[in-house]
Amino acid sequence: MPQIHLRADEGDYAPLVLLPGDPNRARRISERFDAGSAQEVNAHRGLLGFTGTFNGTPVSVQASGMGTPSLSIVVEELLRLGARRLIRVGTCGAIAPGLRTGELVIATAACPVDGATATYLHGEPYAPVADFALTRALVDAAVEVGIMARTGLVASVDVFYNTDADYAQRWRDRGVLAFEMEASALFFLAARAGVEAGCALTVSDVLGDDVTSEESYLPLDELDRAIDRMIDVALVAGTGA
Repeated sequence: MPQIHLRADEGDYAPLVLLPGDPNRARRISERFDAGSAQEVNAHRGLLGFTGTFNGTPVSVQASGMGTPSLSIVVEELLRLGARRLIRVGTCGAIAPGLRTGELVIATAACPVDGATATYLHGEPYAPVADFALTRALVDAAVEVGIMARTGLVASVDVFYNTDADYAQRWRDRGVLAFEMEASALFFLAARAGVEAGCALTVSDVLGDDVTSEESYLPLDELDRAIDRMIDVALVAGTGA
């Protein structure tokens, strides 16, 4: 039965699904699939989804939109359609000392600062964590393709342009590497469903005491190259290629 937002049927998606926020990135990832294998399975609301193979292994990519409310809808429906291994491939704003634009962050857990995760949990304390085996696969794949990844804690937030003067410093002091906007809900929903979820993030900007996201944001051509490297990692980790 087609879902409300993902107009696809069970079997249209592979068990492994990559989750970029950007629909253009979803199309770009589908172009990395084996020649002639990529088929569009959803375009409703601009949430582009494709299924194909990578080195012979079935794989899908589905745009999630920005923020945990949008991602939650997409992931809930993907789970109903048979997805069992979910890898977020997105961007993040670095706040940890020494973490630079273009580098790769592999999230081990996410602080649930967002509203959607809080709604699911009725405000109760909870620690959304990534699947260990899938996270290890991402780390190993990064080594295989020659990328040094930082692993650790991220914070999933609702507000991109936060104007609180001490916002980044408060979370930096808690050991958080970067801000992003989707991982907490992804990890919660995967844990609730008993499936695997991981998260790879390209650092697109740096937020510090003397620099803003706008000032540090990577030029788009450099960002695209860094994202391509991250996609290589996710595809290798997810498919075992």
